[in-house]
Amino acid sequence: MSEKATDTPERPQRADRPGRQEPSGLLLRHPDGSSFRFDPGALCLELLPTGGPGPLAYFEVLHEPADLVRWAEESRLPDGLGPGGGPGSGARGGRGSGPGPALVVSAGEVAAARELRDALWRLAEGHVEGAPPGPDDLATLNDAAAHPPLVARLTAGGGREWAPGGTGAGLLSTVARDAVELFTGAFAHRIRTCGAHGCRLLFVDTSRPGRRRWCSMERCGNRHKVRAHRARLTAADE
Repeated sequence: MSEKATDTPERPQRADRPGRQEPSGLLLRHPDGSSFRFDPGALCLELLPTGGPGPLAYFEVLHEPADLVRWAEESRLPDGLGPGGGPGSGARGGRGSGPGPALVVSAGEVAAARELRDALWRLAEGHVEGAPPGPDDLATLNDAAAHPPLVARLTAGGGREWAPGGTGAGLLSTVARDAVELFTGAFAHRIRTCGAHGCRLLFVDTSRPGRRRWCSMERCGNRHKVRAHRARLTAADE
């Protein structure tokens, strides 16, 4: 991840919260204090910036159950999974006055989340490189997907809420099933690594032209433009 490492991503304000703006991706925070927006285009790829295998373990942020719940609440999943967002919230994606959180996570499920995330790193990077998936990583993904996923339901008022009884295993199943759909779907050939040197962030390019190169124009894209501009000035002076 090099310079791209982040703290727990923060989701921008959503349109399904009245008066708020549409999301433009995760807000990733670098240890140096800088931050930038990053939209990987898929739920499963949103889990990757929380840490990873090998040197990426330096950036680990999933230490305890609250960290995984926070990630779920800040991900592209509809709101209502965090504290106070359980059944009784009524409106789609809103925090409500329901009886506690809609998602309860155990310490063992946090460890499972790290295992799934690390497997997703290897599977996604291998997919980009055209390498066959490792059997252990496949087993990790498929085992997670085999659990019942999180369940949404319609309220009497026409809103949307998460069904009670959500668990960490259900969350990971939802993430794993998203990965299965991504790796086998219409955009599988558009899973890419950021084009900047040293940046390992992965995204799926869902744009119509399919020419996305950077994890974020705000960071890597802008840095490329600055370097290219300086190179042109240097060449002109020679």
